[in-house]
Amino acid sequence: MSGTRVYAPSTWAGLRDLVVSNGLGPPPMWAHAVTVGLRESYAEGGEEEWEYVALTAAARSSLALIAEDDVPRRVVVALDADTVLPGDVVEDPTVVQVGEAVPFRRVAAVLVDSADAQRDVRAARDAWAAADAGDAEAERLVDRCLDRELAWFAAQEIGDLLAR
Repeated sequence: MSGTRVYAPSTWAGLRDLVVSNGLGPPPMWAHAVTVGLRESYAEGGEEEWEYVALTAAARSSLALIAEDDVPRRVVVALDADTVLPGDVVEDPTVVQVGEAVPFRRVAAVLVDSADAQRDVRAARDAWAAADAGDAEAERLVDRCLDRELAWFAAQEIGDLLAR
């Protein structure tokens, strides 16, 4: 596969939509990736560290997308896109804009919280706005959620994941 690896924040409902619509879109879509800005701001890092930073930023962003009636699990879709533009978000150099619909065949994997993380994810989702506004206690709840590692599933495993 060619293109730029991006990490698109999503939700459980969004994951279902990805399967049903056979891709991600419509553009433009916000995502996270290893960018020049990230490399410059974290010059001591390497490719693996930069990818982890982009993935973690996408996992944090997914919290803001989880609706009250959705399954409280963070979802990040790792995919390869050809049209990736800088997001120009100073406080987060990983933000990019994907300027194309991405077909399912370009999805490399999904990263998802395990079912036992739902309580922490729900608390972090509920605290998201306050944490974003600088509330220290709310940020602690978000950080506790972010301390959980996401499980990796290959694209061909998404159907089985959703069926569980």
